[in-house]
Amino acid sequence: MTADPQLLADDLLRFIRDKIPLARAMDLRLHRCGHDSLALVAPLAPNVNDKGCAFGGSLASLMTLAGWALVELALQRRGEDCDVFVGDSQVRYLEPVWSDFLAEARLAEGAGFDTFFATLAERGKARIDVRCVVPGSGERPAAMLEARFVAKRRAGAQ
Repeated sequence: MTADPQLLADDLLRFIRDKIPLARAMDLRLHRCGHDSLALVAPLAPNVNDKGCAFGGSLASLMTLAGWALVELALQRRGEDCDVFVGDSQVRYLEPVWSDFLAEARLAEGAGFDTFFATLAERGKARIDVRCVVPGSGERPAAMLEARFVAKRRAGAQ
């Protein structure tokens, strides 16, 4: 596996689209990635509801996938072979989204990869809190997801 962060992110997006049919149907794309953030975008057309705005399930799915990808990418950068799961999440919908949309994932306040990786090294599993936001029409987000992701080393992984 390559150590180039952009190539890792591109490979991860291909994996998501290949292995998760919903992601392919949503036509999600990588918008940007960094050490502590990752943003995915999706067009409105395949994610529209009966009112003509973004389907709430698509918003929740894009935010969940962005959070999952943020954690997965951090693990891959470190060469960790883990399964990543959503342990818990809460979604809030604050306003309708009438166009293509973006979900940006960042570590939650107080969360850090240093502690996460130290726990993973010690116990073989760790959890980390992530906050995802779909920007709204003003200062307030259109939707938010607060989630805890759990990483567990795969059997045989060191």
